Amino acid sequence: MRRLSRAQVREIDRRSIEQFHIPGIVLMENAARAVVKVALDMLQGVGNPSALIVGGGGNNGGDGLAVARHLHNRGARVELLLAVDPERYTGDARINWDIVHSMAIACSRIEPVSTGNKPDLIIDALFGTGLSSPPRESWQIDWMNRHNVPILAIDVPSGMDCDTGEPLGGACVRATRTVTFVAEKIGFANPLARQYLGEVTVGDIGCPRELIDAVASGAAPAEPA
Repeated sequence: MRRLSRAQVREIDRRSIEQFHIPGIVLMENAARAVVKVALDMLQGVGNPSALIVGGGGNNGGDGLAVARHLHNRGARVELLLAVDPERYTGDARINWDIVHSMAIACSRIEPVSTGNKPDLIIDALFGTGLSSPPRESWQIDWMNRHNVPILAIDVPSGMDCDTGEPLGGACVRATRTVTFVAEKIGFANPLARQYLGEVTVGDIGCPRELIDAVASGAAPAEPA
């Protein structure tokens, strides 16, 4: 099974955009659709399903915002719990925030709006593969873990070092399922990671196969025609 490091994943993202001219917003959209497919599978059979998406800054949070609008359009009751001021979003994440805001999807910075009702699914979009040191704040991780609700992690359970498979601090999301992008991360091979990952699905976000093969093997991919 192919597994990639944090550095390799960043390189694939960069070259997909710069060399193969795939807009970052397209990669984010494809990532969101891969997550939504698994989320709908987890919600199958639930009447009037609800989902809470816990989002951070950067692209992982942007993925969560895109997931929010797709699940809303599929009929789920969706709420967002954001760990950052949404005005700080930039680039592709900002585009998705503007869409979500225009759709008037419920959003909070402190506690979910419907605090009295448990969601049927929590989607972890807090921290991604870029996390390489213990988060300064981790109350959202503890909040997700203590609610006894199925958790779907986007790319990597928040708090996990994707290169080691171990928590970077004292807290790590214990996901029921994880949708990771392009390939599994090298830390997933660590037996200790299994308690946090749950069932792992690899989501195709549209990065060229030749590029992934080249980066995985350490070779420089040919320039596209």
